[in-house]
Amino acid sequence: MSTATYTVIGMTCGHCVSSVKEEVSEVPGVTGVEVDLPTGLLTVHSDGPADDSAIGAAVTVAGYSLASAAEAS
Repeated sequence: MSTATYTVIGMTCGHCVSSVKEEVSEVPGVTGVEVDLPTGLLTVHSDGPADDSAIGAAVTVAGYSLASAAEAS
């Protein structure tokens, strides 16, 4: 199991958080998603290493963008 963290830019409310969680949770291999609104921190748990481009695309579909990515296992 892997965990990757990202910073999402542009979220301002609970609906924003829900949108990001919903889109990212649909990425293949993702087993869990946590979003912290005040910090913009997105934590993604997955079966293997997270596909950064797929996570970024999902965040974009939700209407936001990623500032940075850092991975930890």
